[in-house]
Amino acid sequence: MPVEVRVRYAPSPTGEPHLGNIRTALFNWLFARHWGGTFIVRIEDTDVTRKVEGAVENNLKSLRWLGLDWDEGPEVGGSHAPYFQSERLALYQEVAVRLLEEGYAYRCYCSPERLNEMRQEQQSRKQPSGYDRHCLGLSHSQVREYEVQGITPVVRFKMPLEGETAFEDLVRGHVSFENRLLDDFVMLKSDGFPTYHLANVVDDHSMEITHVMRAEEWLPSTPRHIQIYRVLGWEPPLFVHLPMILGPDRSKLSKRHGATSVLEYRDMGYLPEVVFNFLALLGWSLDDKTEIMSREDVIKSFTLDRIVKAGAIFSMDKFTWMNGHYIRQLSTQELTKRLLPFLERPYGKGGLPDQIQRPIDTGYLNKLVPLLQERLKTLASTGEMNTGEMISPFFLDKLDYDVKLLVQKEMDITGARSALEESLRLLEILPDFNAQMLEEKLRALSQVLGLNTRQLFGILRVAITGRTAAPPLFQTMETLDRERCVMRIKAALESLRHVPVL
Repeated sequence: MPVEVRVRYAPSPTGEPHLGNIRTALFNWLFARHWGGTFIVRIEDTDVTRKVEGAVENNLKSLRWLGLDWDEGPEVGGSHAPYFQSERLALYQEVAVRLLEEGYAYRCYCSPERLNEMRQEQQSRKQPSGYDRHCLGLSHSQVREYEVQGITPVVRFKMPLEGETAFEDLVRGHVSFENRLLDDFVMLKSDGFPTYHLANVVDDHSMEITHVMRAEEWLPSTPRHIQIYRVLGWEPPLFVHLPMILGPDRSKLSKRHGATSVLEYRDMGYLPEVVFNFLALLGWSLDDKTEIMSREDVIKSFTLDRIVKAGAIFSMDKFTWMNGHYIRQLSTQELTKRLLPFLERPYGKGGLPDQIQRPIDTGYLNKLVPLLQERLKTLASTGEMNTGEMISPFFLDKLDYDVKLLVQKEMDITGARSALEESLRLLEILPDFNAQMLEEKLRALSQVLGLNTRQLFGILRVAITGRTAAPPLFQTMETLDRERCVMRIKAALESLRHVPVL
């Protein structure tokens, strides 16, 4: 790369940081880290009517969670401060005045009502919608009349009417737009705040941005930006428009395809390294087969020629599969550490039952984690039930039984009682209470009782854990220990004694 790379992520604080936003941030960050360049965070907060409380903080929180550190921007500062556009208004107004004086812009006093009528008329005539230049060339008396009425004008950029505006996109190649189809857009609003078109050009120039990497939806705006650069005599950056993220039905990704906020996925128990890996492969790839990549490998391999033009399909199934794969690679101690915040949530939000004392005993949890690790799809869930529900039998002193679950298919109350009684006798005299011996002896017992293993193991699973879905039975019994298993089987028998035999 012949120049020092300077790229930026410039979110607008108008909502939660969704996957598309953060994918854009990630690609910019990867490009900067690959080339040893600078990654800048800039907050484009000029749309004051749509600003959402906490959106800036959540954007920064998402970046930190994924390990996307920034070299300049909020909280870290930098030589191109300030990094909030609301603190840079004088810069935009100065440029707007210059363009007015040089004849590249003009003031527009049109009311919202007039603009709406204009668009409706254009639609009725099946004409392209766009401003009709009503205010271009107003006389002094007309301007005075508007000013007497107290109307504060907006400033519009005067687009050329002929020719084309063309540029080279580093992903899409040569792109051109007919100027006659591009209307005179608003650069400066009546409240003195710039629109995106003016602010991002001024800031990208003053912050010496070399590459603008942004979503495909901004592609039609690029000729407007090119024209501003041209009349100001500034060299435009190189442009990279990233492919859209699509749902499985190839429509734009939305809530109906699943959560879209990065922080929602964090709270659902997805690992940050998985979100990093998965998002990196939405529109970029190393080859046609590599799916699991470390952060270091992605940085080393990330080049713009591997970005695709076509929309990237977001597959929730693949995302969850990848998360499970990463979970299985974690050490017991690391998985315990990551599970703790989820288990310590209130029970109604997926944690352990509220009567279980917090903080949770990490030493004991370390023993349980290997029983769960193969089944976890996220830190919060196995897919069948949340982690708190799955692990709660290991922490509870007493279980509540649904007696219907204790009686297995093709068994009756008498048979269920007999199976539990014989199992109890066996467990009380076993010389070693470990998973291997438990499985060996209980398999043999099922034959003696004339039951298949599904029936005997099923009734024992319910007696030991209180539910039909649980971690592997014999490892569970070994972890709980002989005393608690015996106590629970006795409790299950007691619950069956209150059920009449039909």
